[in-house]
Amino acid sequence: MTSSSVPQVTAMRGNRIPARCFPGGLLWLSLFLLVCSPAWSQELGPAAPEREVDSTDTQKAAPATPQQKAPPQDAGQIRGQVVDQTGVNITGAVVKLTRDGDSASQEVMTDEDGKFYFFNVLPGPFRLVFSSPGLEPREISGTLDSAETIVTPLVELSIATQVTEVRVSMTQEEVATAEIKEQEKQRVFGIIPNFYVSYSPNAAPLKPRHKFELAWKSSIDPFTFVAVAAVAGFAQAGDHWSGYGQGMQGYAKRFGATYGDVAIGTFIGGAILPTVLKQDPRYFYKGTGSKKSRILYALGSSVICKGDNGHWQPNYSSVMGNLAAGGIANLYYPSSDRNSAGVIFGTALIRMGEMAVANVFQEFVIPKLTPNLPTRSPSLQQEDPPKF
Repeated sequence: MTSSSVPQVTAMRGNRIPARCFPGGLLWLSLFLLVCSPAWSQELGPAAPEREVDSTDTQKAAPATPQQKAPPQDAGQIRGQVVDQTGVNITGAVVKLTRDGDSASQEVMTDEDGKFYFFNVLPGPFRLVFSSPGLEPREISGTLDSAETIVTPLVELSIATQVTEVRVSMTQEEVATAEIKEQEKQRVFGIIPNFYVSYSPNAAPLKPRHKFELAWKSSIDPFTFVAVAAVAGFAQAGDHWSGYGQGMQGYAKRFGATYGDVAIGTFIGGAILPTVLKQDPRYFYKGTGSKKSRILYALGSSVICKGDNGHWQPNYSSVMGNLAAGGIANLYYPSSDRNSAGVIFGTALIRMGEMAVANVFQEFVIPKLTPNLPTRSPSLQQEDPPKF
C-alpha cells in the first residue's frame, strides 16, 4: 500500500486531516496509540451530547438557600411619592413601614424623585410614617390585599409649626386697677360700701389715681348720703351744733357739716396724704393666725399701714388726716362749737380709736356679712404683717 492509497482519517468532531501530513509508519503507530491508550481514548473520545437545563431541573439539582428563596406568591408592593408643601420632591425622607402584629419594621429613603418602594410586603393592615428634618411627620395607613400593589396618594409634608409660648402679664398698675374694681363691689349686706379693705395679701400698690378714685367713689356713694342724713338727723334731735338752729335750715347746715367731715376726711386721709407720703390707705385683712394675733393686728393697723413699697410703716396719712380734717372743720362749724387745738388733737385720737374698733370688726365680723368677696389663695405670700 502506497502512501497515495492511505485512506482519509476522520478525526474528532468530523475534521478531516490529510494522511500526507504523517510519514507512513508513524501514521499507523499514532493510530495504534490513539486507540489503545485508555487516557487518550477517554480524553479524545466522543463528547457527551449537550442539552438545555431548565429552571425546574436547576431547582431539583440544587435546593435554594434561605437567601435564594422566592418571595411568597401573595406578597405585594407599596410605593408612592413624597413632596413638600410647595410640590417639590423631597429626597432622603424616611419612610417607615410597620404591620399590625409584627414588631419588626422596614425603613427606606426617598430617591431624588421623592419616590419610595417597599417590595415583598405580606398582605394585611399596614402603617406608613413619613419624616424629614424640619417638616411635620405624617402618617397614613391601609390594608394590602394578596399580591396587590398599592400606590399611595401624593404625600405632602409641611414645615413644622413652631410653638411659641407668649406669656402676657399685666403691669402692676393694671393689676391694681382690676383689684380696685373688685373692691368697689364689696358691700356689707350687699348695701354698705366697704371699699377700703383689701382681701388680697399681696395686693398691687395703688397709683395716685386709684387712691383718688376710691375716695371719690366712697364720697358719692348713695349709702354715704343716707348715712350722713341719718347722722344729721340725730345731731339735730340732740341739738348738736346748736348754733345752726332748728328747722330745715338747721338740718341742712348739719347735713352739710356732716358731709364735709366725711368727704374732707376721706380725701385728705385716703387720697391726698397717701399720695404725698406714698402710703396705702386700705386695711389689709389678715384672716389667719390666733384670735389674739388678729386682734392685735387690727388694733395696730390704726397707726401702722403698708407703704407703696410693700413695707409696713407708721400711718402718718391717717393721723395727720384726722388732725387736718378737725382743723378744717373749725372753718364751717358754728363759732360756739369750734374746738381749740387741744380739742382737735383729742378728736383725732378719738377717731383713731374708732378706726381701731372698726378694724376689729373688719377682721372678724364684716367678711361674714359681705357677699362675693375676692377668693383668697393660701399659696399667695407677702411680707409678714407687723407683730405687736
